[in-house]
Amino acid sequence: MKKELDYFTVDDDYGFDQEKFSNLLMKMGGCAAVTICDCFIYFKKYKFLDSLYPYTTDTIRKKDYIAFSNVIKPYLHPRMSGIDSLEIYIDGVCSYLSDISEKRLMLSGFSGNESVKNAMRFIESQIDGEYPIPCLILRHSNPALKDFVWHWFLITGYEIIDDVFKVKLVSYGEYIWIDLNTLWNTGFSHRGGLIKFEIVS
Repeated sequence: MKKELDYFTVDDDYGFDQEKFSNLLMKMGGCAAVTICDCFIYFKKYKFLDSLYPYTTDTIRKKDYIAFSNVIKPYLHPRMSGIDSLEIYIDGVCSYLSDISEKRLMLSGFSGNESVKNAMRFIESQIDGEYPIPCLILRHSNPALKDFVWHWFLITGYEIIDDVFKVKLVSYGEYIWIDLNTLWNTGFSHRGGLIKFEIVS
């Protein structure tokens, strides 16, 4: 079984590549802002929440994306410790939604301390509902995941092969597939987690 969300490109990148920010702070610490910018574009393009992103979604232009990121930056601005909790992320996004009077999109958190089995169910439910999933990893014992340490990225798909549950991770304008069990079991007690979206009428 395999389920992938429809998505979009920015200058041939899968979503936006954080390295293409000219602002050094955003290039180094703008990962949280990139995930929500990508999500807002997705929600306008595929869920018809037009208020979330002020530019066209027929073709996502780099200059429009960067201009929009400057709007989002004050809500999820880079800081010394990073956006290192689900609560900081949710508070920032909800402040933006309040300021634009968008009441249809709701957010909540799914703790990284939940079991991998519960995480699998959560991811299935969100992707089946056609919602991208922002994910925060803080520390990780697997050196192969060094690019995802202290980092926000997106999950935009899952695949079940025999007993292996793989997820599609989106970051820096690219994607990779990885076993959820490997991703979820960080080897540390201090963990991040996932963001749940829900559109209400």
